[in-house]
Amino acid sequence: MENGKKVMLSGIQPSGELHIGNYLGPLIHWPEMIEEYDCYFFLADLHTLTVRQEPAELRKRVLKLLANYIAVGLDPEKCTLFIQSHVPAHSQLSWVLNCYTMFGELSRMTQFKDKSAKHADNINAGLFTYPVLMAADILIYQPDFVPVGEDQRQHVEICRDIAERFNGIYGETFKVPEPYISKVGARIMSLNQPESKMSKSAPEGCVFLLDKPEDIMRKFKRAITDSDTENCVRYDPEHKPGVANLMQIYGSATGKTYEEIEREFDGLGYGAFKPAVGEAVVETLRPIREETERLLADKAYLESVYRAGAEKAAYVAGKTLRKVYKKVGLVER
Repeated sequence: MENGKKVMLSGIQPSGELHIGNYLGPLIHWPEMIEEYDCYFFLADLHTLTVRQEPAELRKRVLKLLANYIAVGLDPEKCTLFIQSHVPAHSQLSWVLNCYTMFGELSRMTQFKDKSAKHADNINAGLFTYPVLMAADILIYQPDFVPVGEDQRQHVEICRDIAERFNGIYGETFKVPEPYISKVGARIMSLNQPESKMSKSAPEGCVFLLDKPEDIMRKFKRAITDSDTENCVRYDPEHKPGVANLMQIYGSATGKTYEEIEREFDGLGYGAFKPAVGEAVVETLRPIREETERLLADKAYLESVYRAGAEKAAYVAGKTLRKVYKKVGLVER
């Protein structure tokens, strides 16, 4: 805890480019969080290794994600930004926690089952023990809260179980973090498959933060609206999921309510609505794209940010690791 603030921690894998679903969902709220909490935001590069990576591309994606973090409003002077692999204590604690995690617990993790099905030719031990490294990522900073989406809720639950088991054996060692349910962010769906979440694996229905304006406009003009002939801008997620998704994006980008959007496009139809959504997104993302490009051209600055972040993170992580090593009986170095 720094300056009386409670501690918040979150990380994103640099496994692909960020898109507007990432931004209008959790990321848009992160700059507000750094004012209220002592925040640690890391780039989870070690986690990407469960899938084969092209080394040069992975390094580029890490720097691009760091630049994105800063461009969306994460001020390195107000929070700790660092690369996971730059703090060896994550991996060191992960091994200890592996020894306090049950095989049955890991075998029940739904993400392991899902990823094993997708990568049947590469079901490696890292994929199986992924939740333990994630628990180490969290517990080593003794956070009060961890922002969590539905897809990660199970990982936070096993993290709490591991912490409570360790504390039960050795006494109070880890703070047991609470899942942090953030303000409701937009749940952005694919532009060409509005029944599915927007995903980088389906690029034509996905708008990336660094897309060029002409590409953004093209994607929105081709966006799926309705199968009916109503041609009416009305918020009805059940019967008009495509239009409802576009209204949610437009509302998030402009701050307008669904009622205001319906009035604005009353009688105008999709021909006017879809380009307007595209324009709003172009203007929302323009400063992020321009600032990211500026930062990527200043490698020395980015290096200074991740070096300073790793130094601060390593200091905090080291205190927890020393406590753990002492508790389990390892001889102090």
